[in-house]
Amino acid sequence: MAGHESLRNRVRPDGELVAVAARGLLMGNRGGRIHDPATRLLTGRRWTSRAWICCLLEFRGRRRQVWGDGYTELFFLDEVTALAAGHRPCFECRRGEAVAFAEAATKGIGAPARLRAPELDRLLHAERLDGRAKRVHRRRLGELPDGAVVSAGGELLAVRGEQLLRWAPAGYGPAGPRAATEIAEIDVLTPPTVLAALSAGYRPLWHQSAG
Repeated sequence: MAGHESLRNRVRPDGELVAVAARGLLMGNRGGRIHDPATRLLTGRRWTSRAWICCLLEFRGRRRQVWGDGYTELFFLDEVTALAAGHRPCFECRRGEAVAFAEAATKGIGAPARLRAPELDRLLHAERLDGRAKRVHRRRLGELPDGAVVSAGGELLAVRGEQLLRWAPAGYGPAGPRAATEIAEIDVLTPPTVLAALSAGYRPLWHQSAG
């Protein structure tokens, strides 16, 4: 049986699930259970519904057995990582952030009324997946907001001001300036609805290594 440290429960910005020791700042799920509780191994599924959320590590003293009989607990370095993978803030344990995200997304895409959770989930589900693979979106690097994550040259890079930070499971490292004029377009992992929310003022939680 797999031990806690060997579970493939850490989410990368490209949506892949990997086994690493560090757990990061947030947890979440993809709508339900995608593991076998008897073996604590992933099944062939990677989600059970459109509701992919990111949550607090602790909430109201609740205690859970990781990868037990309930939903499959997943962990993120930070919210920037979760958003890039296509997760959104939870409306229960992170209600303030969830409302702020919904309001920013509404403003960013020009929706007539504040987007509700099912509407956000429908938009994000179409934007984060290409079949079973991660959908990427081509954008100009210089136009991306803080908190966007891109893929370039085999590396995962987060936009932080005028800098690009190299993503790794344990934290960020410097990768250099954006040099926006040098790259016309780049593969963006962060879904367009999230980009709209970031551009409209939503401020995600960054890991402390981002500075």
